[in-house]
Amino acid sequence: MSTSALITMVVTEVAITIITVYFFWKVLKTPPKSEPDSFTNNDDVVR
Repeated sequence: MSTSALITMVVTEVAITIITVYFFWKVLKTPPKSEPDSFTNNDDVVR
């Protein structure tokens, strides 16, 4: 393997790892959206 191929491979793997960690961290740190309570919308419905 030539030096330029090795450098390209390492740079690509590091970049993909950084992007993956960034988005994984973003998913973990994003607060959940408050969803409407589906039971309060149909309280007047007789079952």
